[in-house]
Amino acid sequence: MEVLAEADCEEDVTITDDEERARDLESSLSNIRISPTVTHIAKPRPQVTLSKCPSSYKENTSQEKLMLAMAENFRQQYALLYPDHKALLLCPVNECGVQKFVSTTLRSTLLPYPELYDWEGCASFVADYLSLELLDPPFELPKQLSSPTWVLQTQRGTCFDFSIVLCSLLLGAGYNAYCVSGYTTKEMCLLDQSRQECPLLQPQIQDKTEEPKKPIKKYSVKPPRDLHSNFERRQEEKQQAEAEAAELKKQLDAERLQKERERPPPDPLRGLRVHCWVLVLSGNREVPENFFIDPLTGKSYSTTSENFLGIESVWNHQNYWVNKQDCTFGCNEMTFDLGDLSKWEYVLCGQSLSIISDPKTLEEPEDEEEEEMDELKVFEMPPSWVTKIDISPSDMEMRYPGGMKVIQYRKAKLEKFAPYLLKDGLVTKLTIYKDLDCTQASTIKEWFKHRSDHLDDRELHTDSNVTTEHFRPGRSDALKYHRYVTLVPETERQMDFYSHIRTDGLARRIEKPFEMTETFEDRTDFLFYRHVVYGNQVKVIRAGEALEQRPLQRVEEQFHRDHSKPASKDVAERIFMLSDRWIQVTFHLEEDRIIPAWLNFIKPKEAADSQKAQAFTPQMVSGFQVDPSTKPYKNLQLYEMLVELMREEENVELCIRDSEKEVRSILSSREKEDSNTDLLISIYNPTRNETARLHMEEKERMAKEKKLRQKEKELDLLAPSQVRLGLPEALTRQDALQLKTDCLNEFKQQLFNKASLIQSRIEKETEELQKKQLWYQKNYLTMSNEDEDDYLAYCSDTMFRIHVLKMRLIRHKERAPQKYLTLEEKLKRHPRLASHLL
Repeated sequence: MEVLAEADCEEDVTITDDEERARDLESSLSNIRISPTVTHIAKPRPQVTLSKCPSSYKENTSQEKLMLAMAENFRQQYALLYPDHKALLLCPVNECGVQKFVSTTLRSTLLPYPELYDWEGCASFVADYLSLELLDPPFELPKQLSSPTWVLQTQRGTCFDFSIVLCSLLLGAGYNAYCVSGYTTKEMCLLDQSRQECPLLQPQIQDKTEEPKKPIKKYSVKPPRDLHSNFERRQEEKQQAEAEAAELKKQLDAERLQKERERPPPDPLRGLRVHCWVLVLSGNREVPENFFIDPLTGKSYSTTSENFLGIESVWNHQNYWVNKQDCTFGCNEMTFDLGDLSKWEYVLCGQSLSIISDPKTLEEPEDEEEEEMDELKVFEMPPSWVTKIDISPSDMEMRYPGGMKVIQYRKAKLEKFAPYLLKDGLVTKLTIYKDLDCTQASTIKEWFKHRSDHLDDRELHTDSNVTTEHFRPGRSDALKYHRYVTLVPETERQMDFYSHIRTDGLARRIEKPFEMTETFEDRTDFLFYRHVVYGNQVKVIRAGEALEQRPLQRVEEQFHRDHSKPASKDVAERIFMLSDRWIQVTFHLEEDRIIPAWLNFIKPKEAADSQKAQAFTPQMVSGFQVDPSTKPYKNLQLYEMLVELMREEENVELCIRDSEKEVRSILSSREKEDSNTDLLISIYNPTRNETARLHMEEKERMAKEKKLRQKEKELDLLAPSQVRLGLPEALTRQDALQLKTDCLNEFKQQLFNKASLIQSRIEKETEELQKKQLWYQKNYLTMSNEDEDDYLAYCSDTMFRIHVLKMRLIRHKERAPQKYLTLEEKLKRHPRLASHLL
């Protein structure tokens, strides 16, 4: 139904249902230009080649002609009863210029792609695959409604074409879907999403699970008494609440002013802009409630959404319904019980009773009504004239028109690309801007697929120049996450790894110019933390080369508890002060202690050119023992501990240098991977995998050669007989008869020889069996049980072979005449004998 325009705060525009008034408004607004987003608008479609179209596209069957006549009758009655309403979309022409009823344009199809098994996948695919053609004028119904096959072939169409394709896919997937013709807002008709938030920026709703309450124990230690003032706490809470309220009010005022500035100008065609979308009723596929789907964006909306201003009609592949409800205030109060005749008028009476969204509204008819319904002759909807909808895997993979699509959102631009379209594997790019004009980019997010370096996504903050990357499992270095400013070594960065893949259990490495922190998981030595402090770079000569290296000043390591050792012997923390030449060891805290034990070692000075190495003395060790009753360490034990710690210090330094080498190696490989990106291609994709394609071509070539060899091996039936005649180029009738006779005689002799061979084998087996039986009669009194069992087994096997040979002989005698007649027929049809024998 046509909708009255709502009053706007800046300009009051009143639109009545009178068609003449609307035409006057159209002429007055002829100078208004509508400029939707350029990326969504398609170029004119190519012309249809009628010779390539199926016959159902170019002509109507008798059933379709009757349906068109009924639709025309319904249109005349509707125009007579509702003269103020707009005309209905009943029988538009298709791409071949032939009138077709709209319900027959739907073709229920289920495609063999898992993505298209639910409504989200179908809606997303249609929105991505097609380009929009605007209605011209925007308040008139289209005169042409193309078939879904033509729309998918050209990848462009109006909102009605979008809805036809989407509804066909939803019907094939088992949904109770309908196309809806009505009126929506300007932004929805023009596919203008510049005032909407990007879906990728909307926060994801996470289920908050309540923490289980700890059971209150009757005999538990009471907590210490709270000595804080309740009055002061209430005053602080009051002040905090007032500050939060003021801040919230300030934020709401700012948002209101922002909305006022961003508010679009009033639309003079509000309530008149024609649009088509899809309605999905509850019931099938466990749909809990009715909802709308906008085919241009693939988004779902509630049936009470303010974006939908009115409905004229709905239809599916079985019937057509006209809305009789008032849509002055939109679709808020509408009901979609299509069986309610007071709110919906149907075209075919027989089909409306079987499709009702609310089964509770069905009442048992009275006897008179049943008799009247029995007397009515139900006319069934003609089958769809559209051929089977088919989408090739290559088109499904390409997905977007031209392989890419750009969508402009509020302060964001979303770019989508088909896989393998770009060399770097980019499939999605989201650019976030600071201003509404989208001139100053703040964040750039990129998503990748099929990259050999397993890069999943990348995010760049332009203000801080910080880049974060996420990787999928599969890299040789097990890199999972990388945050950096530049790929130059010894700068600030963070690397996370898949610790369960690495042999050293490294989970995270945070690097700064003078610090490095490593975190480990599930190590056999219980190490979980290492912190390194560097000094200023110095030149070091190694292997005759001068290298700049950061000297180690301090290394701290922390360990988990090893329950196989006593706590006083289990190291919890080690600190190597390489610049000050001392080592500190802290042990784990015992259960009944509040202070752990610790030891400090001062490393003796090493031998120099003019000085001897410093000897170990007890004064080089200081420490604390928690238990005073324990025996102190002996000097030998302390010396062995120091030697062991110095050895561990060397190993730790080697590990740190290996970590530095690994960082440089990862940065170098990342730089090469970004400059020369390789994409992974499945072996099951012969169109892109060169090796797989060559293998398939080689396989096909070998199969053809095998067929040719088989044909060459097939001998001509007349070849042996022709050799005896001297291989004449032309045969006479006498020669042809002689060849036929010779072939039949030879074949007859072969049959006779085969029968004689089988008969001779039978006689031989029978003779051997008789000899064995005579032997048994002479010796059965002196035979052992084993000999008797062997004799019985031999007789059984021989009888079985004799039986098989007799069956073969019988079958050969039965089939021999038929084989003889078959050969005779082949000779009669032989190309060299047929002209002489017929």
